Amino acid sequence: MIRVINALLAIIGGVGAALLLYWVLNKLVEMLPQKWEERLKPWVFAGVALAAIGLFLIYPAVRTFVLSFANATSTAWVGLENYTDLLTSRDFQITLGNTLLWIAVVPAVTVVLGLAVATLADRLGPRGEKLTKSAIFLPLAISGVGAATIWRFIYEARPAGETQIGLLNAVWTALGFDPVAWLTVDTLRFNSFLLMVVVIWGQVGFSMVLLSAAVKGVPVDTLEAARIDGANERQIFFRVTVPQIWGTVITVFITVLITTLKAFDIVFVMTNGNFNTDIIAVRFFNELFRNGDNGRAAAIVVMLMIAVLPVVAYQVRHFRAEEAAR
Repeated sequence: MIRVINALLAIIGGVGAALLLYWVLNKLVEMLPQKWEERLKPWVFAGVALAAIGLFLIYPAVRTFVLSFANATSTAWVGLENYTDLLTSRDFQITLGNTLLWIAVVPAVTVVLGLAVATLADRLGPRGEKLTKSAIFLPLAISGVGAATIWRFIYEARPAGETQIGLLNAVWTALGFDPVAWLTVDTLRFNSFLLMVVVIWGQVGFSMVLLSAAVKGVPVDTLEAARIDGANERQIFFRVTVPQIWGTVITVFITVLITTLKAFDIVFVMTNGNFNTDIIAVRFFNELFRNGDNGRAAAIVVMLMIAVLPVVAYQVRHFRAEEAAR
């Protein structure tokens, strides 16, 4: 109860403080001549957000970039040593390979499954559609740590002869096989794919919601015209529906891609990057908080930012192109 009260007080206090701040700023601007009021009022309201972005986003990013050229304790400059050490390290190369694998698999599978659910659920009738979409969207409300804990129980392995509390091993042993420690099987990155399943399970609901809205927005006239021309349902879907919602597909893909690049909690909770499952975000955490190497940790973050920037730039250009076409 105390935690609930603290949370409510924090919400009320935060919202109340924000409202009070903007009310005071608005009153101060209204005291100026009308000409200056019209000029300054937009900047006053936007200035708070810009100041917060500068203080909590831009300054830390610049500071991190600077520290990436320093030693582990940030007391001396080492140039590009942190970058060369990381890129020539076999462990970090495995980390990069795993991250690239996540980028290649998770966004694509998430979009495909989300689009499939968004399309097929419409054919279940109003009640069936609501029930199906609610069940698939529900994992999105679970935190990454909570989802990782749930799936750790699914992948849990006990020695042969003991009761298997993990769902996967319970089924596996019921079929007559010995229990398998699934998260330690790194053959062909099998355990990494098992971790990806958790992320996909949590993100399909997000993909489904946006793509479902896009599918429902496709003009019925174009679908009817395709049917009159003799197109079957598969041809209508790929040649009529998908091209008209392609902008939303790209947006969802890029959003999930950025989420994948920042993935941390699921891998950290389930394997902590062991058994060749390490990814960029987990490696950064371990370098900073376990190894105490500020320089390497900063270099990893810089590389992650460099990887994300082209994706963000493409998304901005794509959004502007869509707005210009309307």
